Amino acid sequence: MTPKYDTLLDIIRAYGSVAVAFSGGVDSTFLLTAAREALGDKAIAVTAKSLSFPTRELNAAKAFCAERGIRHITCDSEELAIEGFSHNPKNRCYLCKTGLFTEIREICEQEGIAEIAEGSNLDDNGDYRPGLKAVEERGIRSPLREAGFTKSDIRAKSKELGLSTWDKPSFACLSSRFPYGEEITAEKLRQVDNAEQYLLDLGLKQVRVRHHGTLARIETDAEGFDELISPYKRADVYAAFKKIGFAFTALDLKGYRTGAMNETL
Repeated sequence: MTPKYDTLLDIIRAYGSVAVAFSGGVDSTFLLTAAREALGDKAIAVTAKSLSFPTRELNAAKAFCAERGIRHITCDSEELAIEGFSHNPKNRCYLCKTGLFTEIREICEQEGIAEIAEGSNLDDNGDYRPGLKAVEERGIRSPLREAGFTKSDIRAKSKELGLSTWDKPSFACLSSRFPYGEEITAEKLRQVDNAEQYLLDLGLKQVRVRHHGTLARIETDAEGFDELISPYKRADVYAAFKKIGFAFTALDLKGYRTGAMNETL
């Protein structure tokens, strides 16, 4: 994979300077690491704070940049303030990304940064990704896709580079937990955040809590499924979710998968 990684570094070097849209996830951490190697201090990280982005993820992003000596700028980009976003239309991600990249572009103009890069990879081409339309329209660079990286490539190279995120579970913003057309509110986002944090504190690795009004639908991997079906855990989870605000709690038999809410499209 070294030739592919070398290609990635060459692509980023040609930018001259870059702001990486940094969430602290597998892809953006790998991209930021490559940008740092390619451009040194001319590569910065920008992370947007919002109710859709859990505090645990923000803290992890801050810690990574502090450890690596990477300049890290956080900005407020509250999706609920975007007109139409809370109605959760099918192009929700387009509205979000448009707002986010507008914020980052303003930062780049202030800081004299030439390009913005985001961490989508080739695997993202196969799902419904309206956010990629905003990437194209706003002139945002996608060097991982350009260099031909898949998710498995990124994880393998991340492990080789010693990045702790190489096996980090996939994460998507909390707004993705709602069926299209269901209103997204600050309280509902807090419910999802609290429910997922509870499951993570139990030791589960890969989880999604899908919000269906009064019902919470848990998606998890095989290990998490085995954990949750034990009689004592079932009772504990039900009680905890009831306290969070869910009248009913269900375990999805199909298990965790990305883009589950797109299955209705």
